[in-house]
Amino acid sequence: MDFRIFTEPQQGATYDTLLTVAKATEDLGFDAFFRSDHYLRMGSVDGLPGPTDAWITLAGLARETKRIRLGTLMTAGTFRLPGVLAIQVAQVDQMSGGRIELGLGAGWFEEEHKAYGIPFPKEKIGRLEEQLEIVTGLWATEVGKTFDFHGTYYDLTESPALPKPAQARVPVLIGGHGATRTPRLAGRYADEFNMPFASIEDTERQFGRVRAAAEEAGRPAGALTYSNALVACVGKDDAEVARRAAAIGREVDDLKANGLAGSPAEVVEKIGRYAEAGAQRIYFQILDLDDPDHLELISSRVQSQLA
Repeated sequence: MDFRIFTEPQQGATYDTLLTVAKATEDLGFDAFFRSDHYLRMGSVDGLPGPTDAWITLAGLARETKRIRLGTLMTAGTFRLPGVLAIQVAQVDQMSGGRIELGLGAGWFEEEHKAYGIPFPKEKIGRLEEQLEIVTGLWATEVGKTFDFHGTYYDLTESPALPKPAQARVPVLIGGHGATRTPRLAGRYADEFNMPFASIEDTERQFGRVRAAAEEAGRPAGALTYSNALVACVGKDDAEVARRAAAIGREVDDLKANGLAGSPAEVVEKIGRYAEAGAQRIYFQILDLDDPDHLELISSRVQSQLA
């Protein structure tokens, strides 16, 4: 099992803060730094100094880090046209030396679309399917050949399908709780399926659906990596757990029930139960980006026991 750090910068973070966290992620031996793709804060936080763009952030981090993988959970399909997204991701992959992963979702947060004048279409899953086919198709087209696509929502004619990523295949992540269409898309397009903020029981059930969908698409179920994203709140003792929970405006009991919270031993045990349900990778959602000791504790007392 490997471990990744997942951040939510729309809640309030500068690029410099994200760079500090990404460098700590690398120095502490985590596998990857991921971020959300949102333009509007959620909940009661002020979100200051304002949002940062996911792919501009990752482009900067691509030049400032050397080892860790970088990606999104999840890029909103409503934010970018698929041809433009394929160019952006390929360029950042080149800038990173082949360390980029693309998490792509349909987009769901209507308020941020209204706030920034972004269209919020009613039919999003059908668009997402076409986006996945276009982005992966552009990357897979041989140099010197062209790519055509004529769908319901997008139309590409004689695209040169350039530039190419540094990697032969940029890993594509798909995630979510949907019982039918989400597993079908993951089974066809995904290299990784991510189950966000879910119980062990729901995780096991959804992983089973995705495995079945992969096999129905003619792929081995084991061709995908299966992962969970869970909020982290780890402390050396009860007081430290309570302090970290208060800092992110959450209750300890809720975090213990629905996330990875408590002592290192408690969190190790909880991760073990997710592993039994099929999880091969964990994304620690870190909501307080100004607490470097939290990352160090997770690295030294949790990751060290399970990596």
